[in-house]
Parts: sequence; structure tokens; C-alpha cells
Amino acid sequence: MPFKDQCGLCKRVLSYRLLKRCYRCGRLYCRDCMVPDVSTGDPTRLLCLNCARRTVSPRIVSKYGGLAGYLKFRGSFTNTVRLSFARMDGIIGDNLPMEAYKTESWWGNLATNVHAKAWLDAGWNVEEVNLKEGYVVFRKVKELQPAGFRKKRASHSEIKKSFTPVHVHIPKPRTPSKTKVSKLYARIRNLERRRTSMLMYHGSFRPKPKHEKRLFKPDEKPSQ
Repeated sequence: MPFKDQCGLCKRVLSYRLLKRCYRCGRLYCRDCMVPDVSTGDPTRLLCLNCARRTVSPRIVSKYGGLAGYLKFRGSFTNTVRLSFARMDGIIGDNLPMEAYKTESWWGNLATNVHAKAWLDAGWNVEEVNLKEGYVVFRKVKELQPAGFRKKRASHSEIKKSFTPVHVHIPKPRTPSKTKVSKLYARIRNLERRRTSMLMYHGSFRPKPKHEKRLFKPDEKPSQ
């Protein structure tokens, strides 16, 4: 029976030979849920429908999203930020409209304006605008909770029991049993007996040839 897997989009269970891997995300999809690379038109590079949709219509980021991120970052260690108009052009990556240089009403804290919504969502308000010198002063008005933050619920039940520390069990050093000690001593003695029973050859570690053993005894030397 061939190995099977599930398509990442239509959830059909097919064999591996009918599934292809997306060139961008690397997941398995059937041929019905894949198209050639829409950016290059290469038929050998197949993309799933999700990756192809992201390539054709990428995520739109607000023009003033960089300003909101900058104010959130500065809000962690200061309550007042003074920015020149040139500095704001660099933060948003584009030029401010001409109305920002001419009228102070453009800097009003109105949530209906796209640019004002950026700093209002970040927890800041415009406190001062100087069109002559070309700067604006922001002041933090609220603290933003980090993503995934959950406020702890206050427990109304009173703690009646006093705190008792947990008993810690300290392990005692284990002493070997008498049986293990006797076996160890017996093994050491056997090793010593085996070492003493081995033949010791003087002058050379190699054993004597057979013809020398036949002609001479171990303790005798040949007569010259």
C-alpha cells in the first residue's frame, strides 16, 4: 500500500505521487490547489494558492505604521517625544503632506484621520506643534498592554491555612552490601592469582621457541 498524506488546502488524502511540495512554504498540496509561479511564470516552480495570493496582493501596511511602532518603542522609557518634520519623514519612509507644514489642524487628535489614528492607537497625543521651527511634541496618555497579556483575577477567598514548608527528603549515602563487597574482594584476589601465575621471561617479553624448550631447561644455560 503506497504512503499517503493530506493536502494542505482541500484536505484530500492522496498518495505521495499525486502531491507536490510548494516552492515557497514547503508544504504538500495536490495539483488542483497549486499554480505555476505567478511572479516568474516558471512551470517547474509550483506555488500553493495561499502563497500565490500573497504574491499577487501583498499585505498593505499603513503609511504611518512606522510612526506608531516608533512611539510604542519610545513609550517604554519616556513620556514625551519631540520630533522634527524631517525626522518624521524618515520614520514613515515618505514625505508628510503639504497641509502638515501649513496648518495646525492637520495635527489634531481626531481618530477619524488616518495619520492621527496612528499615534492615538499607540497611546500618544499631540501636545504642541511649531510650524515655524518645524517640530511636533507627543505626550503619552495611556499604557498599552503587551500582546498576550492577561490580567490576573483577584481571588476573594481568604487563605485560612498557614504556610507550611514542603518537606525535603535528603537521600542518605548508600553503603554497598556485604555480598557486593565480598564479590569485589574475590575478584581482586583472582586477578592477583592470575597475574602471579603468569610466566615471567627475563630479557625478552617473547616466549622461547620450541627447540630451546626441548634442548634446555628454563634454569639452565647452554655450555659454551
